[in-house]
Amino acid sequence: MMVIGIDVSKKKIDCAWLRDRERGKVKTRVFPNDPGGFKALLAWARQNTGASSEALHFVMEATGVYHEALAYALHQAGSRVSVVNPAQLRRYAESFGRRSKTDKKDSVKLAWYGTTQQPQLWQPEPEEIRVLKALVARLEAVEQDIQRETNRLEKAEINEVSAEVTRSIRTVLAHLEAEKQRLIKEIDQHLDQNPGLKNDHKLLETIPGVGPVLSRYMTVMLRSRDFDCASQAGAYVGLIPVHHQSGTSVRGRSSISKAGDNKVRAKLYMATVVATQHNPRIRAFYERLLQKGKCKMVALVAAMRKLVHICYGVLKHQQPFQAQAPTGHCA
Repeated sequence: MMVIGIDVSKKKIDCAWLRDRERGKVKTRVFPNDPGGFKALLAWARQNTGASSEALHFVMEATGVYHEALAYALHQAGSRVSVVNPAQLRRYAESFGRRSKTDKKDSVKLAWYGTTQQPQLWQPEPEEIRVLKALVARLEAVEQDIQRETNRLEKAEINEVSAEVTRSIRTVLAHLEAEKQRLIKEIDQHLDQNPGLKNDHKLLETIPGVGPVLSRYMTVMLRSRDFDCASQAGAYVGLIPVHHQSGTSVRGRSSISKAGDNKVRAKLYMATVVATQHNPRIRAFYERLLQKGKCKMVALVAAMRKLVHICYGVLKHQQPFQAQAPTGHCA
């Protein structure tokens, strides 16, 4: 298997192939980050390595949305693809004392990482999940615009600015509200057209504290990847505790990893606040932690993780929420 490291940016992709590992010889090339560049990259990789598309393994960082089109194109060509968490690559590089960051060096680090660490293979999300994910993201963006315009309207009214400005803000708000409702209908129609997703969405809503908004986010998250257990899902959201301790003298304050999507964590936070009052399993868990002396925020984060586990269990067993039910923990 021939490994090609790729550093992806908005306009270009920097590639590196370890031509001779023993001597540290590397062959590099830069291509545009567009469909033409993807084809040129595959041709370059096949020509230089002498390997078929199926025998090529491309390793890249997760870089927002810039890597996604390339990953799909390479996967469709039959090649293996790995998308690495930037934090993992950084720790790997620091273990060798390499802290500088340039595109070419990053592509070489990715090539070494793929060769020595055997990263997990990336799998594309099902089409119905990709569509739902895009619709949910767009709805989130429109809601943020609504909040910004609402804040501007409030400020304009307090400062008694001209009627024309206030009218303009109200006009924009009306358009945004209409677009929000249209997107919600689009999401509902998409769920209706995909019975499996619709069933998942309804099952999640049986959990006290999980409303339509969090249900959409959790459906996307839990169906976009194959989690082996609930703990993996909690870790993916970034809710696993990170301890800062060394020997007996260094005992730093613990925190959560925050490795996942902060938008999902924000929705989980609000849902968990409600769940601590209305969900019997979450409430009992939360109160038990408080009785053990945990501070409210630590207990709340643990309850957020518990809520993710419950969501995972409901979808895994395809059963509505029950006060006493398995959540699918790792063995």
